[in-house]
Amino acid sequence: MSERDQDTAARAAGAVPASPFAGAADLADTLLDRVGLRGETARDSALAVVVAAASVGLLGLVAFLLERLEGEALPLGTTASLAAAVAVQSLLLAVRRRFPEFCLLAGTAIQVLVMALLPLEVGFQGLALFVAAYTCGTRLPTLRLTAVTVVAVALYWLVGGPVQGMLAPSVDLVPLPEGALMAWLGLLVSAVPTFVLPALVGVYTGTRRRYTELLRLRATEEIRAQRERAEAAVRSERTRMARELHDIAAHHLSGMVVQAGAAERLVGRDDGAAREAMAWVRSQGKETLASLRSVVGALRDPGDDGRTARGDGGAPVPGLSALDRLVGTERDLGTAIEVVREGEAYSLAPIADVTAYRLVQEALSNARDHAAGARVRVLLRYGPERFALEVANGPGGSRTTEREHRGLGVLGMRERAQVVGADLEVGPTGEGGWRVRWEMPMDGDER
Repeated sequence: MSERDQDTAARAAGAVPASPFAGAADLADTLLDRVGLRGETARDSALAVVVAAASVGLLGLVAFLLERLEGEALPLGTTASLAAAVAVQSLLLAVRRRFPEFCLLAGTAIQVLVMALLPLEVGFQGLALFVAAYTCGTRLPTLRLTAVTVVAVALYWLVGGPVQGMLAPSVDLVPLPEGALMAWLGLLVSAVPTFVLPALVGVYTGTRRRYTELLRLRATEEIRAQRERAEAAVRSERTRMARELHDIAAHHLSGMVVQAGAAERLVGRDDGAAREAMAWVRSQGKETLASLRSVVGALRDPGDDGRTARGDGGAPVPGLSALDRLVGTERDLGTAIEVVREGEAYSLAPIADVTAYRLVQEALSNARDHAAGARVRVLLRYGPERFALEVANGPGGSRTTEREHRGLGVLGMRERAQVVGADLEVGPTGEGGWRVRWEMPMDGDER
């Protein structure tokens, strides 16, 4: 991944501010991509050619100005040798990322040769050393960078100065020994912008690049973790909806079975009552179909707009606001139910509201199936810190509707209670009945 891509990923995650060089890097990457230079080797080779052309051009300009201003023309052989040396020095940049130390030290040695060929009063610095020092700063650890920089400066300063002073011809104003000393001191000063400053810029760039890469990796891990959490939440939600599907179908269908049996017994004896019972069965069948359509729609994959697909006509999952209708339906089936509300009623969080409704629905269904004819008491206690829900029924009569074991009955209650952080108690009472008690803590966010 390029530095531009790393910058983009990290900034997209909100992890790092934009680099002051980000715009230039983006533009350079875009231009290089357009001309087909996408790999490191291709880009380094192109850079080497560009630097070689620029350095040779600068050398030609220096020679031209030396002749025009000083009246001193370099010999043709010297000019050709200088051009070849500067070109080779620049072309070393083609391997700058694979062999940064070699590129810097070899370029420094060639620079010493260039200084030896030039007159003492002429200073020329190729562009390759700046790039090589910068590359070492971006790619080398601190100890290796320090070592190679010290060696390069020593070669450039301690060797280049005396060589230039001894090999260069004396000029009229500066005797030879003094010329060597001046060259030595001048190189000492020029070593800072030639080696140290580019290396420091490279250290900054390399550190920021590695930091951005670390942030990108962390952002990728966080995105992966968020995706896993989202998938787990979807699975949990679909499990919950499967319980909704079970509860809706079981509640309505058990009531329809009871009413259909009553209608069957009334046929021929009280046709009006039988028709009324069958009309109730038909109404409950429509309601069951609408509820099933709602849950099945929620279980479908999200649509293109990212919202959950729903079948037309799907009904919302009810909460405690529909408790009176649920109780009325059970009373129509012959169950004596008393509803008691204590405290000032308040709204629960949506998932807690649905959970409370489903617990009452499941408890009433169990009472009808296992304790037919028993009185049922539904208690809702709205406390300032805790909400309690209790459904208790007395012992059943002689006739109890037989049914198969409902695997998601009490287990479903416990799973729902765990989701909302509630305590659930299910068990027999001292009078031989059955009680379901559900209690959950409340805070400002839950209401």
